[in-house]
Amino acid sequence: MPAKLRVMIRLARHGCTNRPFYHVVAIHNRRSRNSGAYLEQLGTYDPMPNNHNEKLVSFNFERVKYWLAKGATPTRPVAMLLGLSGFLPLHPMSTVLARRAQAKAEEKAKKAAEEAKQEEEEMS
Repeated sequence: MPAKLRVMIRLARHGCTNRPFYHVVAIHNRRSRNSGAYLEQLGTYDPMPNNHNEKLVSFNFERVKYWLAKGATPTRPVAMLLGLSGFLPLHPMSTVLARRAQAKAEEKAKKAAEEAKQEEEEMS
């Protein structure tokens, strides 16, 4: 009798080179990421920012709830997306990444201000 396979909710990559697009799928854990033999597509994720600097995500929350009730476990990227959407509690890594991005932006702004100040001093 074969062992029961666990179901994962993971991202399956589609799209072109340098232009990823992901399907959120329910798939057995032993299947490869892009095998195409997934059980059900639960949503999509476009990580490339559009004209309004938005990364688009869509979920079929009823089906996600169904698979979670059946014992499916989401991978970390999917758990982060579900946390940011408010469906699951916020993933701890989301706050870490947000703090890192904020610190990097502050450092970049500080560096730009210092360069502007140096240019101003050279001009006078």
